[in-house]
Amino acid sequence: MSPLEMPDDRLQQAMKQVLLATLPGLLALFWFYGWGVLINLILAITTALVVEAAATRLRHRPIQSTLIDGSAVVSATLLAAALPPYCPWWLTVTAIASGLLLGKHLYGGVGKNPFNPAMLGFVLAIVLFPQPMTHWPAHGMDLIAALQQVFNPGQPPDAWAQATALDSLRINKNLTIDELFATNPAFGGVGGRGVEWVNLAFLAGGLFLLQRRVIGWQAPLGMLASLFAVSLLCWNGSGSNSHGSPLFHLLSGATMLGAFFIITEPVSGAKNLFARLLFGVGVGLLTYLIRTWGGYPDGVAFAVLLMNLCVPALERFAAARQTQVSP
Repeated sequence: MSPLEMPDDRLQQAMKQVLLATLPGLLALFWFYGWGVLINLILAITTALVVEAAATRLRHRPIQSTLIDGSAVVSATLLAAALPPYCPWWLTVTAIASGLLLGKHLYGGVGKNPFNPAMLGFVLAIVLFPQPMTHWPAHGMDLIAALQQVFNPGQPPDAWAQATALDSLRINKNLTIDELFATNPAFGGVGGRGVEWVNLAFLAGGLFLLQRRVIGWQAPLGMLASLFAVSLLCWNGSGSNSHGSPLFHLLSGATMLGAFFIITEPVSGAKNLFARLLFGVGVGLLTYLIRTWGGYPDGVAFAVLLMNLCVPALERFAAARQTQVSP
């Protein structure tokens, strides 16, 4: 059942459970990166509510019921989790506003969007403003320093930012994987430093959503299985031209956030159960291809939007397959 067909109270309950499931991941992000995560979250949610109210007013729809359904807050929360902590305030505002306006209200509001609004906002931000989108912090800041960095940057990015593990691996030409993990501070135990724990925290939240049957298992399984399989097939050990182990790809970037919170969005994703599985498989494959040979270190957002375009074809293929196997 899509949000367009779902009663308001059921939609609100589903959105509340999704927000609850994001808490482990958000707390892990805050633990490793500090106040920038919370500032991003406040800016994104505030902007989302303002944009949602303004767009609803322009469409002559009841504002209160639109705001309390929780969909805009969920989109803002997911986008805030994907953005670099301590990015400029205008970047967060621009990303969430463009994601909601161009990815949701342009098509008629909740239940009608063909693209995931959070990922559309993220892609627009990284295409239009690639430099600040690559400034991931090497450490957290105290609240005053964080506010200054977000609203009136006081330190050059080189003083607090570093390349992510995915970016470092993509541009690496000389060091072996073992040397990267031993010498590059962006690398942790098996994935990105800190990011591996963030991914595990979002995995825990995703399992909670599965247990509560808020989301289905098909798309997450398809994405994680295909990402694991292709990274295993292309993995050539610890050489300098290695693209990383399967575990590295599962626990780096936005893998678990994408698998359990992004591709399970019921409107822009597939409806048919088999089509959901294919949708997830496609996202996993494209994520690996973009990470390894594309121009961006983490390809989850681009992979999701590309597969959003394929949803009608996947639905037709799944329906035809179901007709053929039916007695």
